[in-house]
Amino acid sequence: MTTTTELRSIPTRPGRTALIRAAGAAAAATAAGLGLALGFGVPATATAQSTAPCLWAGELHPQGQTVYAGGWAFTCGTDLLGGPRWNRGGIANQASTVSNPGAGSNPAGRFSPGARQPGTSYTDYCVGDQLIEGTEDVYEAVPVGGGLYWRAAGPVSQWRFDGARPEPTWRSSGSCREGSLL
Repeated sequence: MTTTTELRSIPTRPGRTALIRAAGAAAAATAAGLGLALGFGVPATATAQSTAPCLWAGELHPQGQTVYAGGWAFTCGTDLLGGPRWNRGGIANQASTVSNPGAGSNPAGRFSPGARQPGTSYTDYCVGDQLIEGTEDVYEAVPVGGGLYWRAAGPVSQWRFDGARPEPTWRSSGSCREGSLL
């Protein structure tokens, strides 16, 4: 399939070109208005007025507070629906100001979406009969289907450890069978 951004003329009867242009402009205006009404195209802070605190390792942090973890700044904000969410800022040359236990259990009730943690044996998985150690990645808490889960967000080299690293996995490739972790 070939796509292009060139404008092309569509042969029409005289007078229809203006009608087609007017209809196109009306459709674009309607779509833009609908997008603004639904909150698209405007910052989340303008549409979502939540005061719900964010969770990091079970501790509550108020909206607008910035914490430091793994060499990054995270600010408590809101998602598009007004729920609490950690927004990752830039690299921070500052020691962690919050506890970083690692992605050692389900993040629900302990972390808000957007929080990141280094992987642990809890996040081990299999590809075929090969074990991929969870400690090789950093994981982000993501909402899926009403729950909260860890999803790989990058290599562990993106995380700066202030203290101890997570324990190496206790599993081996013998724990994998056809992509399933036994």
